[in-house]
Formats: sequence, C-alpha cells, structure tokens
Amino acid sequence: MGATWIVSANAGKAKFFSQVDASDTLVEINDMVNDGARLTTQESETDKLGPTAATKSIHNVGGATPNKLYQPAQTPDQHQSELFARDIATFLERSQNEGAFQQLHLVASPEFLGVLRKILEPKLGSAIDLEINKDYTQYSAAQLLEQVNAAKAQQREKPAS
Repeated sequence: MGATWIVSANAGKAKFFSQVDASDTLVEINDMVNDGARLTTQESETDKLGPTAATKSIHNVGGATPNKLYQPAQTPDQHQSELFARDIATFLERSQNEGAFQQLHLVASPEFLGVLRKILEPKLGSAIDLEINKDYTQYSAAQLLEQVNAAKAQQREKPAS
C-alpha cells in the first residue's frame, strides 16, 4: 500500500505530511506560506477600491459610473486564497503523478476547503479519502494525526446512506 498524505491548510499556510503505514507517525514533507494573505488590502492593491474610484481623476471622460451597490466578483483576499489553492493543487497533482501518495486526507478551514474543492482535478479528487473542514494548521503532527484518526473512526461508524 502506498503512502497517505495529509494536507493541513488555511488561506495563509499549508503543511504536507506523509504516513506510510497507519501505525507510523506523521512526517512533514513540505510547507507553503501565502505571503499575499498577510498583506492588508492597502498594501496589496494600488488603486482605491470602490465603484467611483476614478471619477475624480483626470481620466474621467464623463462616462457612466456603476451604482454604489456594485460588488466586485472577487475581493483581493479571495483572489489571494484562490492563487494559493492553485499552488497547493499544482504541488499535489505533480506529486500524485510521481507516485508519492495513493491516498489523500484534506484538513482545511471551511472557506479554504471550498476553494480547494473547486480547483482540484478530478483525478486528484478520486485519491481523497477524507475531508475535515477544520483549521488545524496550528496543531503539531501528533495532534493532527489524533484528529484525523478520530475523524476516520467517526466515518467508519456512520451507516452508509
């Protein structure tokens, strides 16, 4: 049986652990940090945010401006989270193609898990054996393994629907 990888992530950082046998301890094999998540909007965005940001500029040519209820499709924070999720997905896909793991457990904060689900390739999705929508990025490897084992035990106890 191949290795099982456990990914513990949120929008700011991700840790990758490997476990060859169910009785083994977790070995951290990689970690990633999303530097963009640590920036404030003022630091990451050079333009003033808002629908009428350019109306007072010399470039205003009198065109229609959007109404005040305008909401961008994606906030800067959401964009940074998506970029980070793409980095994680790329690393996981490359590792799976190299045969580094056969099973994958995703442990991520609820919002970030949703972003990851949208981005992961279907081939990688078939390797996912367990998903936990909690942020355990601050946990040690032993604490994380404890939470994963508890979730797997709970999953086995659930009757099939």
